[in-house]
Amino acid sequence: MDKITFAVNGTLMHGFALNKNLLDLNADYVIETRTCSSYRMWSIQDEYPAMLRDKEKGGKIEVELWKLSSDALVSILLKEPPGLSLGKVELEDGDLVLGVLGEPYVILGQKEITEFGGWRQYNFFKQE
Repeated sequence: MDKITFAVNGTLMHGFALNKNLLDLNADYVIETRTCSSYRMWSIQDEYPAMLRDKEKGGKIEVELWKLSSDALVSILLKEPPGLSLGKVELEDGDLVLGVLGEPYVILGQKEITEFGGWRQYNFFKQE
């Protein structure tokens, strides 16, 4: 069975609380990379990020690529908070992969963190 390449940009990444969800489903880590320069990111209550595509004001956002089965992908998505969903993410090399994207309503009133380049960098900044 072919595995699906899946981009994660927040709490599913290495070193964060929900990474175990990927590991428990036998997902295989591939590489850390970035999106093309068409994405913005918000911190949702400082608990998790939401990334949306914006060709006008976007930047490159750090993501991790994982390979997992379609059943594992569904299991992961069912555990995501409301307002996060599956969509196509364009990487800096032009490849399109499936990934976690935010719905516009979830960012209302939240802090934009695009300038940090990703969830990991934002969390490092918060700890300083």
